[in-house]
Amino acid sequence: MTEEWLQCIGCRSQYPIQEVRYACDCGNLLAVERPPEALSALHPSLFDARASQRAPIDQSGVWRFREAVLDVGERDIVTHPEGGTRLYSRPQLSAWAGIEHLSFKHEGENPTGSFKDRGMTVGMTQAVRLGARAVACASTGNTSASLAAYAAQAGKKAFVFVPSGKISLSKLAQSLAYGAFHLKVDGDFDSAMRLVRQACESLGIYLLNSLNPFRIEGQKTIAWEILQDLAWEPPDWIALPAGNLGNTSAFGKALLEAFRAGWISKLPRLAAVQSSTANPFFLSYQQDFKTRIKVKAETIATAIRIGDPVSFEKAKDAILATRGVVAQVSDEELLLAKRQIDRAGLGCEPASACSLAGVKSLRERGVIQARERVVCVLTGHLLKDPDAVLHPIPGQSNSGEQIVDVKCTMDSVASALDRWL
Repeated sequence: MTEEWLQCIGCRSQYPIQEVRYACDCGNLLAVERPPEALSALHPSLFDARASQRAPIDQSGVWRFREAVLDVGERDIVTHPEGGTRLYSRPQLSAWAGIEHLSFKHEGENPTGSFKDRGMTVGMTQAVRLGARAVACASTGNTSASLAAYAAQAGKKAFVFVPSGKISLSKLAQSLAYGAFHLKVDGDFDSAMRLVRQACESLGIYLLNSLNPFRIEGQKTIAWEILQDLAWEPPDWIALPAGNLGNTSAFGKALLEAFRAGWISKLPRLAAVQSSTANPFFLSYQQDFKTRIKVKAETIATAIRIGDPVSFEKAKDAILATRGVVAQVSDEELLLAKRQIDRAGLGCEPASACSLAGVKSLRERGVIQARERVVCVLTGHLLKDPDAVLHPIPGQSNSGEQIVDVKCTMDSVASALDRWL
């Protein structure tokens, strides 16, 4: 077991690991920290050996790294298991992006269909350890589905604050099915986020959005599993969608910890990609992060429709520490990238496609070189937002053209098929 504590990312004040708090008294967010020797004493061979074991805790792509995630007894862990997602390569996507060595980490293969399960298993385990009577989150859909599933497993009441009219029915159906109670907020995600924070503080409910530092401890294992997938030979770049910036901050923390512990020989660079109509982090990056910019977000990629990301400071540190970049792509560009991913047989929700769209844009601008090794993170499953498949893309054929009515005769079938053969 290792000693852990909560530490402010700003003033470095420390708090006990079992204190219920999400921010420092100075206002900055907290991170879970441990002595440097706790990680350097570990070796990737330990994690590799566990990956071939049959126990759920070892099959989990989170708890496989447990000594570096959370100091908690194995019996107290709430795991599905999650993680263990695959790393794919597709020649047609490499050719489309102009990158010779391009891979895709598909987090849509998690139990509830998104990367959120990695953070939720750790956050829910901490909630159980603290004896929380209920848990809550604000969500555009993926967090709520994950929260509801893990709360059901842990026997906790779950409350979800969703922006009215701004959530995919597929995602809402998940959290409803798992038994969560929903509050439709008359406002956007940022309004729901402010409201759930107030509600949790005043009503003694445990908050499980990504500002919760234990969520970040789970999400950082995406980066570690990518390294493990590549036999601990780090890629040059890892590209990911950027919304509330929990993953950007988690990846930065993971890569720095792995590098300092001696697990890898170099730091990959991060490329955080936003929609151009939900781009506060990009706009701040354009000003060298001198100003924290907020926007009124609106994009077809509902998972990243966020104008005031709570993990801004952590994500900024991650970009700077990895010599990373922040990019933006239009909704048209991300939908086109999504179609390429879908047609390659992988599939993803719209927000996920930001990673590929961003890599293509960065390659065209010469930021990423053709022979560099790049991993794109796909954060959510295709069926998270099935309606997006039918969304028209200017200059492209409509997916609706793939559907045709036929009579119950062979002549009608032959006539229809002749159009496509």
